[in-house]
Amino acid sequence: MNSIPSVYDASLIQFPKILDPRGNLTFIEQQQHIPFDISRVYWIYDVPGGEKRGGHAFQEQDEVIIALSGSFDVFLDDGTAQKIVHLNRAYHGLYVPKMLWRRMQNFSTNAVAYVLASCPYKAEDYVRNFDAYKTLMREGK
Repeated sequence: MNSIPSVYDASLIQFPKILDPRGNLTFIEQQQHIPFDISRVYWIYDVPGGEKRGGHAFQEQDEVIIALSGSFDVFLDDGTAQKIVHLNRAYHGLYVPKMLWRRMQNFSTNAVAYVLASCPYKAEDYVRNFDAYKTLMREGK
């Protein structure tokens, strides 16, 4: 049986930041700065005021979520405990392991959420019903 993930397994990662008076630079290398190989990258932007994104868990996919521009909160839930992480720096990423419920909310104007994913898109990897998610967590899936 896999270990059951907890919101405390999610962690903030600080990426390298090269300071320069002409503008700063940050970079990410798979397996160096994040704990998986990158299979997919996507970004979320132009989120209308008050809207939320996410509201699901992944059965296999790990992610790192970055606020490339602006800010937003990531709400995490493991079926028992909850945690909110505020992202507002392009050199920080939030590692979210598989089987943690996540929802992005409180987007600032012009916020861009940049997501590095460990798996290609597969609709069947999503758990979109929270009651079904809690059942899976109780069963230790």
